[in-house]
Amino acid sequence: MKRTCIELEYSLRPKIMRFLLSRLDVDTDFAQFCFDVDVDKNWVSISDKTPKEYFLIISPGFNQEINGSSFSSVA
Repeated sequence: MKRTCIELEYSLRPKIMRFLLSRLDVDTDFAQFCFDVDVDKNWVSISDKTPKEYFLIISPGFNQEINGSSFSSVA
């Protein structure tokens, strides 16, 4: 399971960073962003730990870009 999590992180990190950089200034403190990953449902969501001002900027389009669908997985 640990290996799966590590592989998942390294596959998601570049995709999420490209998404963030397309919407935010390069000088943004990206350490403030948190994401929740549901391995069973294969779904990434923006964590409640992410500051609200950033959440409002990145939430439009996040699911489509990162998960490939604008609807949450219900599997």
